[in-house]
Amino acid sequence: MSDVGLDVVTDESGTQTSIDNTQGGGIVAYRIADGEKLWFTPPPGCNGKENCSPAQSAAISVLPGVVFSGSVDGHFRAYSTQGGKIVWDYDTAQEYYSVNDVETKGGSLDGPGPTVADGMLYVYTGYGFWGGMPGNALLAFHVGEQEQENGTAKKE
Repeated sequence: MSDVGLDVVTDESGTQTSIDNTQGGGIVAYRIADGEKLWFTPPPGCNGKENCSPAQSAAISVLPGVVFSGSVDGHFRAYSTQGGKIVWDYDTAQEYYSVNDVETKGGSLDGPGPTVADGMLYVYTGYGFWGGMPGNALLAFHVGEQEQENGTAKKE
């Protein structure tokens, strides 16, 4: 069992993985100068979702005042850099309309982190390796003036 709750078993039928939905997750901030822990925010949990882990093993992206972090449970969250409070949470594990009419769904977030460019926030969701929730969605979020004031974002 790993620190993210991944159990890998190899038998005559091949390799199988399962995820422990009670292990892993959370985000922590340290001061670079001396390594002092500034804050820690535990994961909200899986709430009974299948193939779920609260692990946050995907790369993060940071903008002034906010840290974006994806989770194997399919949630994409924004944390305040001042104390670690979750200021925005979006569950990507759902079906989406796609511009090319291909069946599209989100799932686990792992691997590469979100990309920020020209006022847009892009994230890939659907990391199905090691027992995660598979999918195939690239999501784009835009933060407008009104949304910036109350700390929310909308899906474009």
